[in-house]
Amino acid sequence: MATKYTYKQIWTIACPILISLLMEQMIGMTDTAFLGRVGEVELGASAIAGVYYLAIFMMAFGFSIGAQILIARRNGEGDYKAIGPVFYQGIYFLLGIAVILFTLSKVFSPHILKNIISSPHVYEAAYSYINWRIYGFFFSFVVVMFRAFFVGTTQTKTLTLNSIVMVLSNVVFNYVLIFGKFGFPQLGIAGAAIGSSLSELVSVVFFIIYTWRRIDCRKYALNVLPRFHARTLRRILNVSLWTMIQNFVSLSTWFMFFLFVEHLGERSLAVANIIRNVSGIPFMVEMAFATTCGSLVSNLIGAGEQRFVRGTIAQHVRIGYAFVVPLLVFFSLFPQLILSIYTDMPELKAASVSSLWVLCSAYLVLVPANVYFQAVSGTGNTRTALALEMAVLAIYVAYIAFFILHLRMDIAFAWTSETVYGIFIFLFCYLYMKKGNWQAKKI
Repeated sequence: MATKYTYKQIWTIACPILISLLMEQMIGMTDTAFLGRVGEVELGASAIAGVYYLAIFMMAFGFSIGAQILIARRNGEGDYKAIGPVFYQGIYFLLGIAVILFTLSKVFSPHILKNIISSPHVYEAAYSYINWRIYGFFFSFVVVMFRAFFVGTTQTKTLTLNSIVMVLSNVVFNYVLIFGKFGFPQLGIAGAAIGSSLSELVSVVFFIIYTWRRIDCRKYALNVLPRFHARTLRRILNVSLWTMIQNFVSLSTWFMFFLFVEHLGERSLAVANIIRNVSGIPFMVEMAFATTCGSLVSNLIGAGEQRFVRGTIAQHVRIGYAFVVPLLVFFSLFPQLILSIYTDMPELKAASVSSLWVLCSAYLVLVPANVYFQAVSGTGNTRTALALEMAVLAIYVAYIAFFILHLRMDIAFAWTSETVYGIFIFLFCYLYMKKGNWQAKKI
């Protein structure tokens, strides 16, 4: 299979994305590490509330992925002036969506959470978190469009700087607000939500200042604030709508996983939250290369170089394994050391070890699965990507419903669902990239 990019070139693009994703993961790690020292109820509630928020946020992220594909295609074509209108129309749309989702969440979240959470203590803590966390919609929805611009134009170093600023802000805000330092009230889990939302505000401010001062705004037509343009938005939505649905449905099924685990008990839910955060580290590593692959695939097709696509995918799978496998070995050999980051409760750490081992084994399949899935999206065939994802998620939901909700298997076995998901998404996407008609897709 022919290749265009060297591994060094791939790493140059992927490294800033990797650092930014790891830094963003540290926000969740910070929340978990602090709340793991508050109590098991708060730790478990933050899992449900965090994934609940993430499921809604992923609609905006899905939109930004579609915009990123479009920006990358225009970048590959050399049509730089078309990038600014895509960026601004995306921000207008997402801010409107943020208002709608914020209002709906304020009104309906208490009723939804009360009906799906069996423990009253977990419900109260989860609602306390969500009630403050949804203010972050207005900031995080803008952040994802900046990310789409920088990834789509392969100027990814900016993401590293932004993520460092965002994580440091989150650590300070969480420490002050969760534990009530420097004269502030002790807010517990609500403090974690407020801290995360404030760190996203800091992220937006950083992106605006950096873009204005360091990016050639005239080149990308970012120096002109356009009016709302329905035709441009429709062009974005032709690609983005399917990634929005796909991301929302995908995270909603993961939310179902945590709801099912909650029925196994508060201890199991606390374990699930810890493992969710530990797994985020190898996940962000593989996603950095998967995201890079999707962007390069879109750039290649835009430049009329489809013959390099399959070779580029294979390169990303290999480099993904090179970085993820050593992490998995380290986690498997020293589980107590890793788990100590998230909690100081000996019983909780001991209960989490077997789940960590199961999760590590799943990544042997998840690495190629996510690279191939992002490659399918990078071709612009986001409707096909949605169809493939929906088929796999149907299998995933049936699996977790039977083994967790019906048979009530322990939390360690529950994590085998990640392996099942990885096997089928890899199989479907591999077959599509080998035999599907993606070479002539126009966007």
